[in-house]
Amino acid sequence: MLLQHNRQDFKAASLLALAWNRPGRDCPSDNPGMQSVTAVQKRLHQLQTALKNAETFAARHPRALTASVVGVLSCFAVTAFGIAPLAPDAAELPRRTLVETVPMADISAQLDELASHAIGLTRAEATRSSDTPDSLLKRAGAFDPAAAAFLRTDPLARRVFQGRAGKMVHLTADASGQVQKIVVRFPAEKVEQQGSHFTRLTIARDGAQFSARTETAPLQAQVALGSGTIRSSLFAATDDANIPDAIASQMADMFSGDIDFHRELRKGDRFSIVYEMLTADGEPITWDGGVGRLLAGEFTNNGKTYSAVYFKDSATGKASFYGFDGQSKRRAFLSSPMEFSRITSGFAMRFHPIMQTWRQHNGVDYGAPTGTAVRSVGDGTVEVAGWQNGFGNVVQVRHSGDRSTVYAHLSKIDVKKGQRVEQGQRIGAVGSTGWATGPHLHFEFRVGGRHVDPRAIARASEAVTLPNYAKAQFQQTVASVKTQLAVAETMDGVSAAD
Repeated sequence: MLLQHNRQDFKAASLLALAWNRPGRDCPSDNPGMQSVTAVQKRLHQLQTALKNAETFAARHPRALTASVVGVLSCFAVTAFGIAPLAPDAAELPRRTLVETVPMADISAQLDELASHAIGLTRAEATRSSDTPDSLLKRAGAFDPAAAAFLRTDPLARRVFQGRAGKMVHLTADASGQVQKIVVRFPAEKVEQQGSHFTRLTIARDGAQFSARTETAPLQAQVALGSGTIRSSLFAATDDANIPDAIASQMADMFSGDIDFHRELRKGDRFSIVYEMLTADGEPITWDGGVGRLLAGEFTNNGKTYSAVYFKDSATGKASFYGFDGQSKRRAFLSSPMEFSRITSGFAMRFHPIMQTWRQHNGVDYGAPTGTAVRSVGDGTVEVAGWQNGFGNVVQVRHSGDRSTVYAHLSKIDVKKGQRVEQGQRIGAVGSTGWATGPHLHFEFRVGGRHVDPRAIARASEAVTLPNYAKAQFQQTVASVKTQLAVAETMDGVSAAD
């Protein structure tokens, strides 16, 4: 409609222009100047009228105006598409065929190469206290008098049979039983490196001769999962699940503030754990101290489940066990001065085995073999380290808040008076010195000089709270171990690498 209206206005203006330019047109006046002015005024009036009509139409019909503009632009788009160049047809492209001869290796040469290749058979063994070079080689499936002689005479090679048994031996022999290589792995020579490094002894054949060399290499940590059910004791359950004793001791520490493993353990209790397993060249090590730390755990005791995770504060460098709610499992005092033992006499009235009278027992006695490590239950300073009458070898540690602990009947004292000790630090070993009928630890807890039940104090002692700045990192750690614990829960009685 707009286009039609504009065409009518344009047509009227055109006719007006033709009429103006037509020769011999009639003039109403004899004055040429007046005639031209009048004609121009008429044409201007007609143009103004046409423009006014167009504005009125645009105001009344905006949609029609928009459609007209879009239609015009579409025509330009179609035109542009129509003239756009097209890509060449792939079928019309030129093609070329290449023929090349690939030489094939002589099959007889390949067979000769396979025949000359020596197949080595490798077997893993662990040294025994009764081993000799001949017995070790025989058990590993090798028969090589030259190798046996080298193991007997070479100073480095003889280290295979020196020291403690349990060294990891990997022996490679050919089809005839002739030794090609022996790799032996055992704890590092330096005591301070034994938790992080190992010694690798390599014995290699070079023709008719052998050579030996040693080197120290770092241990690698591998994550392992395990779970079990209590049927008789914690260590029996972890043994059934092939979980190292050191990890079982750490688990007892982790939940010592929640569970009294001496008195509250129940048949049918369950646990699931995530822990580090140290490896030497990819092989789990078997010697003492060959485990890392316990990373996370869940323990269901008498129907109630407790959860904890190992977390290290990146800002302070301090690490501890925390519940999934961010509350530290580490309290001011441990519930026991020993990693794991049995209580033989509690904090109560008892018949004294030496005095033969009934009297109050002001501490707790823990039965354990002589030499079992005794640790401080809290941070403090050693006040007494020596002999005291009926206590025999005794250590007394002063803690904050006018509290102190006593460790008696020790076979060995590992601290000195005035020395600062930390929670869990070894201070001596179980013995039977003083008035004792057998090896055990007598443990006392005193507050203001008054004897109190050590187990009650441990439960009521203050807990350490996670700093606010570490909570985001802590939650990420918890989310990670929850998935691993869910997998470990399905592995009842099994331990395996993650």
